[in-house]
Amino acid sequence: MSVSVTRASSDRKTIRLFGCVAVLGLAIAHSAIAADSLVVKAAKPAPAADEWTGFYFGGHVGYTRGNARVTLSDPDPLTFTKSFGTLTGGVQAGYNWLLSSRVLLGVEADISFPNYLAADEVIWFRTTTDTDIAEKLDYMATLRGRIGYAFPRWMIYATAGPALAQGRFLQTPGVIEDIDKVLRLHGGWSAGFGAETIIERGWTARLEYLYRGFSHAGILFASGTGAGSAFDTHTLRVGLNYHFSAPADAAGKSASADAPKTQFENWQMYGQITYIQQGYPSFHSPYLGANSFTPWAQTRNTSSAGVALDVKLWEGGELYYTPELLQGFGLHNTTGAAGFPNGEAQKSNFPDPRYTTSRLFLRQTFGFGGEQETVEGSYHGQMSGKQDVSRLTIQIGKFPVHDVFDYNSYAWEPREDFLNWSIWAAGAFDYPADKVGLGYGAVVELNQKYWALRLGYFLVGNVPNSNEFDMNLFSRGAYVLEHETRYSLFSHAGKVRVGIWADTYFSGSYSEAVDLTLLNPGLDPTDAIMLTRRDRTKYGYYINFEQSVRDDVGVFGRYSWNNGKNEISAFTDIDESLSLGTVLRGKSWGRPDDKIGIAGAFNGISKDHRDYLAVGGLGILIGDGRINYRGEKILETYYALSLMKDVVFTFDYQFMVNPAHNADRGPVSIFSGRLHGEF
Repeated sequence: MSVSVTRASSDRKTIRLFGCVAVLGLAIAHSAIAADSLVVKAAKPAPAADEWTGFYFGGHVGYTRGNARVTLSDPDPLTFTKSFGTLTGGVQAGYNWLLSSRVLLGVEADISFPNYLAADEVIWFRTTTDTDIAEKLDYMATLRGRIGYAFPRWMIYATAGPALAQGRFLQTPGVIEDIDKVLRLHGGWSAGFGAETIIERGWTARLEYLYRGFSHAGILFASGTGAGSAFDTHTLRVGLNYHFSAPADAAGKSASADAPKTQFENWQMYGQITYIQQGYPSFHSPYLGANSFTPWAQTRNTSSAGVALDVKLWEGGELYYTPELLQGFGLHNTTGAAGFPNGEAQKSNFPDPRYTTSRLFLRQTFGFGGEQETVEGSYHGQMSGKQDVSRLTIQIGKFPVHDVFDYNSYAWEPREDFLNWSIWAAGAFDYPADKVGLGYGAVVELNQKYWALRLGYFLVGNVPNSNEFDMNLFSRGAYVLEHETRYSLFSHAGKVRVGIWADTYFSGSYSEAVDLTLLNPGLDPTDAIMLTRRDRTKYGYYINFEQSVRDDVGVFGRYSWNNGKNEISAFTDIDESLSLGTVLRGKSWGRPDDKIGIAGAFNGISKDHRDYLAVGGLGILIGDGRINYRGEKILETYYALSLMKDVVFTFDYQFMVNPAHNADRGPVSIFSGRLHGEF
């Protein structure tokens, strides 16, 4: 059970992650100082009352430390205390009134969610000889009044009001299911204080302390065991708010005259929200295993929301921070197909939103002079502006490997383009990541007009499919080398990227696991492969191309391969993959912001890999108990309908033959609806 992770391990993770909050605070302070210096230089007047008065909306991130007082009856009464800690993130909205006396009155509602690591959501747990009992935190919410005093560019305030938290009580093993779950609400109250400063016209940053005390909530499991707790928390957090009633004239200096309200000289912000509903009807299946799509109809949803905060620190130096809230489940808890049909479905499966630091990295660019190019800003870690075409870039921190490697203009972002894992990515590229798809590493890139060369080193999981990273630097880890060539074919731009990679990590051998299973009848193959784990190297390559055919039509494709001897480290159960597709924009039928995509993928696995599955082994995403091997075949098509500026609804259809490389099951028709908005 996930709550069996030791508290010491959890504390180490939260201490490391607490550095994210400190860095963000420094970034906001830098922006505030820069904004103040611009104001002094320009001798701008003090903000009027309407700078503070009105509705606002924003987000926050911080560190929460708490203490729980627990009562159990199993069957004898037992009481104990437990401390816990986690990064938290969420959103807030409110309304301010600034009186003529400069006294500020306000009301604010907020909701906060724990960090995505399994141990960080645990309020308390108890292990006995027969069962594990725990309570996990789903969310905390408050509704508070505020009173403060506003100075020309900043204000201080105190705040208090009622609070609410939802706890998820779990018992493993359970009587009704493998895990019995009961939800309970904790009532309570909150109080705190903070300071808020204007960083640009319409934008404020804050530093806030908040105490929350939650009353006792108790439950009775089906087994007859009783459990209950009360807890309180102390949170230090930073936040960013947008004030809708702020005057239109800019107090800060925008990046350009026509720049949007989220782009300024020293910092920029981009945001997105995506919701996907996906399902399939019943299909043929004479048998199924632990990692199989169920043959009866099912539907699941995922959602994500986040902002990207990009700060210019000095000449060529930039800090990128992207907090996100992730929620939902992939079909069958993100198992059942190697080319999984939802690119937003991560492997941790969150019943309620969970906070994650999706990006936190430093980038330093050294320009060599000469010709310059305009770089468009984006949510994926890029500030807008001009750069030397000839440049050297160094990037270090936390970010997805796919931010830098295996990029393709037509198939790369499942929030906007194709959804299938083996179409938006090179299926056999077992790139290093945690269960959410994030990683830590460093990249060096040399860019020239017609080519680029990139080299990266990344941490790998301490075991396959893990949220814990192996800190044996360089003796274990992943290396990726990519060369990009840019060219023009009949006056239409094209690119080819060739990447080679090697991962050295603690992993098991498919063939050795099969041998152990045959020599030890009754030994589970999944346990057998764990017994074979040691330092092993998986290597492979990918070829990725994109070609514009005309202004509104493009084609793309990928081929990838790995040696297929060892367990998959982090991505999916594919050892060879080929995908081809095209994207057509709607200019020809009067809908220039719409687009149609159609693509196909063929995925295969090595002989060692299929032998392991045949004896009942489980991979990261697949394992039907046995296998009648055939390559997995996928056809995907979508229509993206622009509803309004930056809001798109997409209907997506996928037809999958031989799901999980098994000809005995399927085919499966998968239908999806996706709503995506950005700013």
